[in-house]
Amino acid sequence: MGRFRRWFWRPPRAHGEIDPERSVSFLELFYDLVYVVVIAQAARRLAGDISVRGAIEFTVVFGLIWLAWINGTLYYELHGREDGRTRTFVFLQMAILALLAVFTAGAAGADGMAFAVVYAAFLLVLTWLWYSVRHQDRPEYMDASARYLFGMIVSLVVIIGSAFLPPGPRLVAWGGLVAMWIAFAGYLGWRSRERIAVGMRPSDSMVERFDLLTIIVLGEVVTGVVGGLTQVPRDPVTMVTGLCALLVGFGLWWIFFDFVGRRQPSDDGLVLNIWMVSHLPVTLAIAAAGASMVGLIEHAGDPRTPPYIAWLLAGSVAVGLLALILTIRTLVDFERLGAVYGPLSRVMAGAAGLALLVGWWQPAGWLLTLALVAILLGIWLFAVDRMLRLGSHAHD
Repeated sequence: MGRFRRWFWRPPRAHGEIDPERSVSFLELFYDLVYVVVIAQAARRLAGDISVRGAIEFTVVFGLIWLAWINGTLYYELHGREDGRTRTFVFLQMAILALLAVFTAGAAGADGMAFAVVYAAFLLVLTWLWYSVRHQDRPEYMDASARYLFGMIVSLVVIIGSAFLPPGPRLVAWGGLVAMWIAFAGYLGWRSRERIAVGMRPSDSMVERFDLLTIIVLGEVVTGVVGGLTQVPRDPVTMVTGLCALLVGFGLWWIFFDFVGRRQPSDDGLVLNIWMVSHLPVTLAIAAAGASMVGLIEHAGDPRTPPYIAWLLAGSVAVGLLALILTIRTLVDFERLGAVYGPLSRVMAGAAGLALLVGWWQPAGWLLTLALVAILLGIWLFAVDRMLRLGSHAHD
């Protein structure tokens, strides 16, 4: 019984107790699956209201979802164990997230108060978990953990307070909270240019978790295409448009996992934090592109794609490419393969501009998606050609 109690309620790992050999566990994979549902609900709301306001609401709500994911992910990465205590708290978070998904689609409107209350419950659990780490910390980590805990407490207060605000001011408060965390991440990185200051180093398991989140949002592209095809008559033009839309998701996957995924970021504290934050606009853009697929297929027979749908899809691709430039510049391979990644960054910036021109052009749905696929294919071919010319095996 004593061994059972120790296994079931061991204290969390302290800062600095990094396990460089650990791999992503089945529990972490299960945890990420809950976010599939939460993100799908947010994307469903955008798909039903593709407008400037709808895009702003989606950006803010997605930002909150991403903050929940990264805080839960980093806690497990830095302090979790393969024991009963960790499993209990992870399942508790998953239960709260499942309830959060119920209110996510209406978070910017009628369900905003309920969303805030459930989100506050999730933050309360995470705040307690981060607080429990302080009892294990050595003195050199106290300042870093105190700053992080302060950020969690401020977030909890803001979310609780937002529950009593009207929808408009509530959305502003949530957006301010997301912006605060982005700035806070930069501040923490600047204060800890050496990883020993916070006890965090990039690892293969951390990179894999961020890659898994990208796969989750890429699934929204497939969901959007299937959802669109089930809501309209499936004539040849509609089917072709849907298949071409899938190719956009395939192209984004190809670029991300050939040139960004599975690659370690720099060990520098500020650069590592930039690497993590840069995944927010990348995943946001992919999820938004998935939400645009429903409307794109519904208007597949139109001679021109409605402007708000064209701008959402093309703009999402452009934002994703620009954010990937930032991610690329944080990689260790950026210095080792500068002859590839430097020109690739410039090509991706130009491709983002071309994607926006395609959105402004607003051709028929099948042509719009094929033009975006051609842009993504051009990026990939350019990068592969550069790597082959250098005789590098990094692409493999």
